[in-house]
Amino acid sequence: MRFTQLDDWLRWMETQHPRSIDLGLERVALVAQQLEIALDMPVITVAGTNGKGSCVALLSSILGAQGYRVGAFTSPHLNHYHERIVVADNSVDDDSLCRAFAAVDNARGETSLTYFEFGTLAALLIFQQQAVDVAILEVGLGGRLDAVNIIDADVAIVSSIAIDHEAWLGSDREAIGREKAGIFRSDRPAIIGDGAPPASLLHYGSQLGAELVCRGDDFNITDSSGGWHWQGRAVNGEQVCYRDLPYPPLLVDNAATVLQALQYVGLPVSESAIRQGLTAVIIVGRCQHRQYRGIELVLDVAHNPASVQILRDHLNAKPIAGRTECLFAVMADKAIAEIITILKPCFDHWSLAPLLGNERAAQVVTLENLLQAQQIIDVSVATSFAEGVDGALARLSAGDRLVVFGSFFTVAAAMTVFADPVGIETTVMGESKL
Repeated sequence: MRFTQLDDWLRWMETQHPRSIDLGLERVALVAQQLEIALDMPVITVAGTNGKGSCVALLSSILGAQGYRVGAFTSPHLNHYHERIVVADNSVDDDSLCRAFAAVDNARGETSLTYFEFGTLAALLIFQQQAVDVAILEVGLGGRLDAVNIIDADVAIVSSIAIDHEAWLGSDREAIGREKAGIFRSDRPAIIGDGAPPASLLHYGSQLGAELVCRGDDFNITDSSGGWHWQGRAVNGEQVCYRDLPYPPLLVDNAATVLQALQYVGLPVSESAIRQGLTAVIIVGRCQHRQYRGIELVLDVAHNPASVQILRDHLNAKPIAGRTECLFAVMADKAIAEIITILKPCFDHWSLAPLLGNERAAQVVTLENLLQAQQIIDVSVATSFAEGVDGALARLSAGDRLVVFGSFFTVAAAMTVFADPVGIETTVMGESKL
């Protein structure tokens, strides 16, 4: 074993490939073959611009409520690498990760792997060794050339298609949709949660011979006085209905997509498990609510126009009597001006703080100039993230709200500041019916 400590492995892995992202399946598939990875449990692969993490969390919660041992691989993590690989609701321990990384390292020979590819192979190996009942794999970027796509999923999910990662996936929904469709397989179900999917997605799936199951045509939701109704399609084509379901603390559109996917996994799931899973699901950093001395804190990793629109709708659906401020930090390659335009009506004051040591982050002066270009003048600039949090909380009083958003790194920085339990009262997830 090259290292015995997880941090040593992670630092070393970051240096093992000339590029942090190198899309393609040849290298990772070769190493998987050397590892003799062959998953013999149902596999669900989840792609999409937004909603991937929510779909994985909902699938894990419902299948776990039924009693299945679920293996879930997600990325990125907020605070600890362990968050990426979870078995039966428990993050994999350091020793298991180190052993898996050592096995990948031994199997790769002279083949160069990226940090993400190392992690993907480690997750697949762990799921195989621990014989999970079902494996859920979140696509890291795109779909067609993402490392998880070396596995032929039994069920493929595309949650949504929007503009993001243009440098890698293309500049419009048609190009991006084609990349996401790369996870589809012939004669296997492809669950499409986007209500208006690009033609490229549908065309590729149809040409491939995948069984396309689309929101609006094959499954849908309606509100009810006692919750919401879901109507979808069973494997045999018959109609399936669940009535008066409890709203999850996540976007209900994603819950609808997950319920349709569950019809095709091949594992029995009771309605009681569905209800339990919908109410018990937790996903950190998505419209996550906390309280600090009467001030409402909202943490959201939203970082592209589609996701910040969801954040805006969420805030509008939960108005408060007091002031609402934001603490904003974002990556430089995002559509920052459009993000600001969408959320401009939501905030009485904008706070900007640097993500120190993050080379991808937009500079504070850049954000300040973009805010000024939209005539936003109620702006504070901090020299550190902790200073930004302290300054915002000092301006706010009980009944006010602080929204921290812009990236996984932003929410992770906030959670580090909020790790001191003094003053933090409760952590709840904000119910969303949007």
